[in-house]
Amino acid sequence: MAISMRFFSLVALLLWAFPLAHAQNVVKSWSMAEFGTPLYKRDIAHWPYANPAAPKGGEIVLGAFGSFDSLNTYILKGEWPRSIGLTGDSLMSGSGDELASAYGVIAESVEYPQDKSWIIFNLRPDAHYEDGVQITAGDFAFGFETIRKHGRPFLRSFYADVEGVEALDDRRLKFTMKTRNNMKPLMNVAGLSPLPRHHWETRDITKTTLEPEPSSGAYRITSVDAGRSITYELVDNYWGKDLAINRGLNNIQRIRFEYYRDDGVMFEAFKSGAIDFRQENSSKRWATGYENSPAVKKQQIVRRRVPNETPQGIQAFFFNLRRAPFDDKRVREAIALLFDFEAVQRTVLYGEYQRTASYFPNSDFGASGTPAGAELQLLEPFREQLPAALFAETFTPPKTDGSGRIRRQLRKALELFKAAGWSSQGGKLTKGGKQMAFEFLLVSPTMERLVAPFVQNLKRTGIAATIRIVDSSQYEVRVDDFDFDVISVRLNFFPPPGPELRSYYGSAAAEVRGSANMAGIKNPVIDALIEKIINAEDLESLKHASRALDRVLLWNHYVIPQFFIDNDRIVHWDKFGYPDRKPRYSVGFPSTWWIDEERAAKLTLQRK
Repeated sequence: MAISMRFFSLVALLLWAFPLAHAQNVVKSWSMAEFGTPLYKRDIAHWPYANPAAPKGGEIVLGAFGSFDSLNTYILKGEWPRSIGLTGDSLMSGSGDELASAYGVIAESVEYPQDKSWIIFNLRPDAHYEDGVQITAGDFAFGFETIRKHGRPFLRSFYADVEGVEALDDRRLKFTMKTRNNMKPLMNVAGLSPLPRHHWETRDITKTTLEPEPSSGAYRITSVDAGRSITYELVDNYWGKDLAINRGLNNIQRIRFEYYRDDGVMFEAFKSGAIDFRQENSSKRWATGYENSPAVKKQQIVRRRVPNETPQGIQAFFFNLRRAPFDDKRVREAIALLFDFEAVQRTVLYGEYQRTASYFPNSDFGASGTPAGAELQLLEPFREQLPAALFAETFTPPKTDGSGRIRRQLRKALELFKAAGWSSQGGKLTKGGKQMAFEFLLVSPTMERLVAPFVQNLKRTGIAATIRIVDSSQYEVRVDDFDFDVISVRLNFFPPPGPELRSYYGSAAAEVRGSANMAGIKNPVIDALIEKIINAEDLESLKHASRALDRVLLWNHYVIPQFFIDNDRIVHWDKFGYPDRKPRYSVGFPSTWWIDEERAAKLTLQRK
């Protein structure tokens, strides 16, 4: 895989510096941290949440929602399997106990100057692809230039502050930065995975493909059935299996992902034993879907909650500001009043979730209270461009009594609609003789239960609101083309926030096809605050800027915040072993788990 998914949780160790002639002091280390000091030292034998004595072997089947038609993760065209990160090692990677830091994987060490204007990665001489070809600096340079020329807009956004790349020789890779005194660009390039030039030199990187490229990681792709399944198997000659940071990881010999276009069907497949593990995302299923299962009653299926400390991205209804009437903030605020979260919490979510009131939930990057101190200083120059309430009030999503009766919210919404030029005539909300009408575009049928009550409230005001459910391929294309009115999205979050914010909320990305600025936000205040975040020289300054950004986003009502949960609900057949201690920021599956042969044999007998 071109970009390792693991780099978004990078980890670091203590750094040491040494002087070079006619140069700045240069740090040389096997690890690095964006802020603060790293947790682990170089002599670590293995991660404390990994079991180096774990047995290796066996096969598991996992479910995946949607489809895929390509293995090319670089380009915008096509839909690729999100599991493909299993095949790609990166220059550096992190532990599951830390955020924003990195340890050497393919790179055995790094060098960078005090002003962080460049970074050199020194590659391990024994790192090679599954076909035996050595991994070189040229492969990384080739991959980076491919991102620059052909990469998806969101992928390119991570490297906007990189000036250039150079393979100094086969083992030394140098990136030059546009920025100074900023670790974020260095951390981002540390997450790059190599692109095998010897494979792609006779193929077109700009096109979709179902031919696997040689793996640089622990797993390789052994079988591909487009849109239906993909199988990964441990690489016999995996070069990195004896690295300390890999001991006790990658224990399962074969992992197959089966694809489903209906989440309900996938759930039934799990209960029948066709799928071995799932993270349950439906409160109804968690509360009522397992209790009558014979396998649960016989304790063949294990259900448990795992605390989730990971900072999360916002889940929300995103308005398409490129289309009327969503270009009017009063309309957006009025519509938000009609989302009755408390009723949904009671009837659909089984009380499992918390209402989201930040773009950075489950973290300390989001705003609270009213702005003060350094945060207020950041916002003060923009006072005339911001809502007065931002400075005087705490942003709170509309709240109801949960009964389903929202007369107060309806009245306030109609007042806002009226102020925006809309009037109620004959049971229809109209402007210029045209009724307000819009569509919720969904990809998952399970979301319909959440959206349907919202649609009913909208209809009570005279809005012709509808729901359309499409398959994952059509959904991807329509979102890339910004061909929607309202969508329900959960954004990924890469703590601490950085250049990806330009693609999420920056003006320059608003009209770029395939960018992550799905709402089409164009706001110079937001642009300025994003740059403050990206260029922050310490974590506290970054938090002040991210909290200020959070307020500006919230008070402009670009989205309707939904909800989040601070625990993971996992369900699996009782065939696994796993360490007593999990990684702080993940469940650890499948990397730290293994198949317990005794449990698996017992389960097989019970099923017979």
